[in-house]
Amino acid sequence: MSIPPKKRGRFVNPHLENERRSLLDVFLWKFGFYDDVVHLPPMPETFTYPAHAKPFDREKPYALWIGHSSYLVDCGGWRCLTDPVWSRYCSPVPCQALERRSEPPLAIESLPPLDAVLISHNHYDHLDRATIEKLFSLQPQIVWIVPHGLTPWFRRRGIQSIVELDWWTSHQMGEHKITAVPAQHFSGRTLWDKNKTLWNGYVVESRSGKKFYFVGDTGYNEFDFKEIGRAFTPIDLSLIPIGTYVPRKFMAPVHSSPMDGVCIHQDVGSRLSLGMHWNTFRLSDEPLNRPPYDLYLAMQEKKLPCDTFLPVEIGVYVNW
Repeated sequence: MSIPPKKRGRFVNPHLENERRSLLDVFLWKFGFYDDVVHLPPMPETFTYPAHAKPFDREKPYALWIGHSSYLVDCGGWRCLTDPVWSRYCSPVPCQALERRSEPPLAIESLPPLDAVLISHNHYDHLDRATIEKLFSLQPQIVWIVPHGLTPWFRRRGIQSIVELDWWTSHQMGEHKITAVPAQHFSGRTLWDKNKTLWNGYVVESRSGKKFYFVGDTGYNEFDFKEIGRAFTPIDLSLIPIGTYVPRKFMAPVHSSPMDGVCIHQDVGSRLSLGMHWNTFRLSDEPLNRPPYDLYLAMQEKKLPCDTFLPVEIGVYVNW
């Protein structure tokens, strides 16, 4: 199994030859240098995804999409949050372009008692200081599961219940085992700390046999997800990013398109997958409502039943 490699003291993606993410590349993207030659097919104005979540039963394990990559997941009374962001902006200072387009379905004060929070990496749309500090003040019992190198950030805020994980390392929490798994992404909160800390996905296993996979933020490759599948198949629930994918030339190395998401869904043997990383912040060029249609096209191309991969609306409870 792969371990996170480093080059000159910074983490690198083992299956990505050229991951360019400089400020210059961002400017080139905004000025059209990376525009796709082949454009997305038109989306029917009346399109609705042809599958829905089954009627909700509060007595069974569930997932609730808060927005972007934030999910509340209940596994038989053990509860965790993924990449919680309640703030209005996903940026260090207010920026209209990075303003939230959909509100969280419940107040942070209304969350049930949590056992853990899973943090995939330190980008502002995944690690939000205001949300973290508020959660810590409301629920100091939370155990924070974070990638290699992020412990100091939490300790500077008085948080001590931190478990730092490298790829393929695990932590046991009572009846639940959390394993960090590879993702293909990058990290950094300033111009000078790029890839100083790691980026993770997580698989949570309960002794009852239930398993869910929080993919985190990732591009697709043909190695990591097949390896995760060999280690954990079948997975009962996967939370898979399906947004921030246009233009492909710029986004594909580190962000999954709906087709990439379907490939992850297949590689890991997911019984049910739910989309994330869309409909909250506008971080790329595809329309905010586009991912469900491209997910439908991908599921059709792979000849998979649409009810096994759902682009649920924010605030919908889904049993798994």
